[in-house]
Amino acid sequence: MLSNRFQNGMETARLVWSRLPRSEEGDLDGVGLLSTTSNRNCVESLDYEVIENYAYREEQRGKLFVGYNVGMKWFFALLIGIGTGFAAVFINISVENFAGWKFSLTFKIIQKSYLAGCLIYILINLALVFSSVYIITQFAPAAAGSGIPEIKGYLNGIDIPGILLLRTLIGKIFGSIGSVGGGLALGKEGPLVHTGACIASLLGQGGSTKYHISSRWLQGFKSDRDRRDLVTCGCAAGVAAAFRAPVGGVLFALEEVTSWWRSQLMWRVFFTSAIVAVVVRAAMGWCKSGNCGHFGSGGFIIWDISGGQEDYSFEELLPMAVIGVIGGLLGALFNQLTIYVTRWRRNYLHKKGNRVKIYEACLISVITSVISFGLPLLRKCSPCPDSDPASEIECPRAPGMYGNYVNFYCSKEKEYNDLATIFFNTQDDAIRNLFSAKTIHEFSAQSLLAFLVMFYTLAVITFGTAVPAGQFVPGIMIGSTYGRLVGIFTVNHYKKLNIEEGTYALLGAASFLGGSMRMTVSLCVIMVEITNNLKLLPLIMLVLLISKAVGDAFNEGLYEEQARLRGIPLLESRPKYEMRKMTAKEACRNQKVLSLPRVVKVADVVSILQSNKHNGFPVIDHTRNGETLVIGLMLRSHLLVLLQSKIDFQHSPLPCDPRGGSQGIRHNFSEFAKPVSSKGISINDIHLSSDDLEMYIDLAPFLNPSPYVVPEDMSLTKVYNIFRQLGLRHIFVVPRASRMIGVITRKDLLIEEETDSTTMELQSTSTLKLYRGLSFKSLRWLCANLKGGMRTIICLTNNVVCKSTCRHNSKNHSVLVLRFNGRGQRHEKRLLVGNADAERPLLNGLLIQDHDIQHHTSTT
Repeated sequence: MLSNRFQNGMETARLVWSRLPRSEEGDLDGVGLLSTTSNRNCVESLDYEVIENYAYREEQRGKLFVGYNVGMKWFFALLIGIGTGFAAVFINISVENFAGWKFSLTFKIIQKSYLAGCLIYILINLALVFSSVYIITQFAPAAAGSGIPEIKGYLNGIDIPGILLLRTLIGKIFGSIGSVGGGLALGKEGPLVHTGACIASLLGQGGSTKYHISSRWLQGFKSDRDRRDLVTCGCAAGVAAAFRAPVGGVLFALEEVTSWWRSQLMWRVFFTSAIVAVVVRAAMGWCKSGNCGHFGSGGFIIWDISGGQEDYSFEELLPMAVIGVIGGLLGALFNQLTIYVTRWRRNYLHKKGNRVKIYEACLISVITSVISFGLPLLRKCSPCPDSDPASEIECPRAPGMYGNYVNFYCSKEKEYNDLATIFFNTQDDAIRNLFSAKTIHEFSAQSLLAFLVMFYTLAVITFGTAVPAGQFVPGIMIGSTYGRLVGIFTVNHYKKLNIEEGTYALLGAASFLGGSMRMTVSLCVIMVEITNNLKLLPLIMLVLLISKAVGDAFNEGLYEEQARLRGIPLLESRPKYEMRKMTAKEACRNQKVLSLPRVVKVADVVSILQSNKHNGFPVIDHTRNGETLVIGLMLRSHLLVLLQSKIDFQHSPLPCDPRGGSQGIRHNFSEFAKPVSSKGISINDIHLSSDDLEMYIDLAPFLNPSPYVVPEDMSLTKVYNIFRQLGLRHIFVVPRASRMIGVITRKDLLIEEETDSTTMELQSTSTLKLYRGLSFKSLRWLCANLKGGMRTIICLTNNVVCKSTCRHNSKNHSVLVLRFNGRGQRHEKRLLVGNADAERPLLNGLLIQDHDIQHHTSTT
């Protein structure tokens, strides 16, 4: 009977193994996503710039349309918050139930046999990790890793294939459950950021057309600019759901992942994070009633240490600064080691195919399980401390329950294994134990040092495997371990009773994250929110500043290094020093510019698109004098839409009027939007007849008539800052202009709305001035020569304040209305000035100077 079951099991295993993907069946490499040359060619920039062509202008339907657009953005922010919150609830409950069931079963078995318990523990972890790596390699390769470098590249303007698809979202959710529930030295917080971004992108495009899950009424935002804002909301929602830190989520999106920000986006991101907090809080209340299975106090991260250390002395600042230095050194070392391991994987291991990736993940799972189960067996148990009646901490804790003091391989009942308290636990429970207050001398220095060495090594070799992997929680575990070590030495040295080792564990966690990820403000707020202790804010700020400064002396942050390894061409916040000595002309010296005439032959367009891979083409026209004039920029994607529709082909090579009635724009602006899958129309997919190739297209209605232009001698540093801060894809380099039309200053951009809603004036042309000794003739002349609607002039005439208002009537005559206030009397006088156009004109937009008025006064 047993032999038959064993044989059936072996046949099932062979069948599953035969269905594993081979190397030639793999899709994209989840780890080195863009590492090869062929994959780098798939990367394109995003069109964040608004293409203000005639199609765009026709869709701007006034204030009602703008109000509807803003309302839809807020509605989508609500949906993103709800969706990300529910995804986080599902992941947390699933991980806690798998982990709780695993530990509960293992504790029951080890009561009879530790060897059988070890085998069951290893097999359960192996099954969970195998499910995760199988999903990634077979179904969603873009879901591997944390996803934060890819999302950071997307918000930086890089379109990476496959990172925001529905299959990536599914792979991220279920892959995270398997990898984290399987006990790997990884976290689910980084993948939750990617999950929120995927939910936001899918909502923005109305769902997934490939899997026939789409809604037409949700397809409101197809442009890259609007989708970027939604993805930013999703990133903040992911952090808020992962750490229950809504404010930290907003600051994380602002500081770490985005390259472009504005105040309106801040409000929507904050609203989304608040919705996530409400959803997670409601889920926690529902789970406390026992509706979530093994789900207990874990899962939704909040490590309350509000009952810890109340105050700190000046002598403690030195060991706290030492924690910051250690965090910077270990964080920089972690980044460098992950670079070496990732390069080795990419160059030697992962080239052999998906089966090797599965081998690798399963092998790491077995090693991690053996270490976490076997290492506590080598540690001697310690007697339980005297219990405090006021404390809720129980020693030893009940098997399989949350708390400190795990009784693991101990001969007596009143003993506990401090190494098993950290190792043989979920990561959230282990961090609570390390952060816990009123548990002085719970962990020995030898156990903490052993855990630090082993877990640090496991985190380095695990990060980069073909599973969803976050580094927040592993970094917190590493930092809290050496932080507690420093706390032990501090307690032994100062002999003070008010020093808590858990406080130093918190500072160590902040220092390692700051030394590895190089975040400051957002990380500080996240640590305060997840620990619910505002008193530690100055100390967290201190260790973050020190650890970041130390880490920056060696290498860049973790996400920047990983983005570089993946071949993501990020534009960093600061340009390189060498750019100061270069000009815009030198940067584009080796480029060949391919331009198009305004009216172009279809055959020429097809030839140009087939011969190169450029995504933007300048469009030129000629003036009557034969001078070449650049009239705009035409995108490759827009040309492909025109070729595919064929409705804008014309027989004549002469330009047409784009506002000419029915023969004008026959496209909606949404038709030119590129799909989120990055697989738009290809020139090879368009079939044109010989008659079509002889036709012409007038590009004027479809081009961007106002591209950004810089002079050729502008420094490359300024070009870099303009390009990055505006989120551009193309920028024109032109010779220095020979003449100037005008100068725009700040006050020219401050538009005020007058009482007449149809009249909008600039501040520079509606400035009130005071004049003395002006006659009525001077006021009439002044009124007649001020153009552009209504003007108001305040003057002082013989110490009598008067206010004159110039209006233009229906016959375009200037009517001067004078109102006098003096000595309690008020009267009004109306004068017909005459035709304003017949008077001597002044320079438009210039203020009238005093000497001009005085001169006119003397001559009239």
